[in-house]
Amino acid sequence: MTRSYLPLALAAAFAFPALAASAAEPLPPRIVVTGEGEKAVAPDMALLSLSVMREAKTAREALSANNDAMAAVIAAMKAVGIEDRDLQTAGIQITPRYDYTQKPDGTQEGKLVAYQVTNMLSVRIRDLDKAGEILDKSVSLGVNQGGGISFTNDDPSAALTEARKLAVKDAVEKARILAEAAGVGLGKVIEISDQNFAPRPMPMMAKARSFEAADAAVPLQAGENTYSVQVNVTFQIK
Repeated sequence: MTRSYLPLALAAAFAFPALAASAAEPLPPRIVVTGEGEKAVAPDMALLSLSVMREAKTAREALSANNDAMAAVIAAMKAVGIEDRDLQTAGIQITPRYDYTQKPDGTQEGKLVAYQVTNMLSVRIRDLDKAGEILDKSVSLGVNQGGGISFTNDDPSAALTEARKLAVKDAVEKARILAEAAGVGLGKVIEISDQNFAPRPMPMMAKARSFEAADAAVPLQAGENTYSVQVNVTFQIK
């Protein structure tokens, strides 16, 4: 071995035993538990999905009729206080419609008879007291598809914070019970990790045709949304 490589070889000889000894050290005794916490809060926002479908012999005619109907719906939304930021076009579809006849040879022949244009609008309603009125009014103005409504929270951070506190409290209590049952002392917290589960907006499907003859606002019940948190906590054992 040349003299220039000798210091490196000696350093490696001292380093590898140290690393091997470190890797062989057992983990300190510990208790690992999962705590759970939930917080239920009333929703403060409704999500409304509306669709206008119009049919005509040409795509241009169908689109023009759809544009007029949707413009009336959007104007009505704004008239009751819905802001531009809470109105979003979710999609526009132009679909040809065919009538099919059976031919003598068993095959079918399609004949183009019309075009259907569907415009989908997503609406955020921040004043829940107006949700039924808005749904009813949208139907009377030409919404003839969709009508799905769900309830959510604009800012669930306070509910999640409370759920986290409850989850940690639950984890500490579980760890204390386990330590007492095992006859050991509960030490300090080594590690905490959490994951939260935001609820999907509570859905309520409302078909447009159900309200065509309604004289009053559609009755709606918002219920509650439950936000759940799980925390994994690792404690030392004394």
